[in-house]
Amino acid sequence: MNRSINPTSIAAPAANYHHAVVTENPTRWLHTSGVVPTAPDGSTPAGVGEQATVVWQNIAAMLDDAQMSRNDIVSVTTYVVVGQPLGPVMAARDAFLGAHRAASTLVTVPELARPEWQMEVAIVAAS
Repeated sequence: MNRSINPTSIAAPAANYHHAVVTENPTRWLHTSGVVPTAPDGSTPAGVGEQATVVWQNIAAMLDDAQMSRNDIVSVTTYVVVGQPLGPVMAARDAFLGAHRAASTLVTVPELARPEWQMEVAIVAAS
């Protein structure tokens, strides 16, 4: 149902993602809000790498509740506050997705809704 699009007529993706994903005949869609790095106990880790881990744990819980898996993710949009290192954020995404690739966009922003949040992620999944 989900098919990657990586035309050979353009440059290859710059990291572990597909340029695009075609979804054909899905029966269910999951669109998340921006998933923030707030742990179940209400705390927010200090470092962006730890925040990324919490975000992907929260996404995993949403996928599980929707009876979906990481392989159903077709698009990832990541927002990171300017000045934060991007490596740990991308590493957390790659660790969660494993061998699965989705379309992915990473945007740096001046700030997020709360000063302690250094990053957040929104996904679209289809099955």
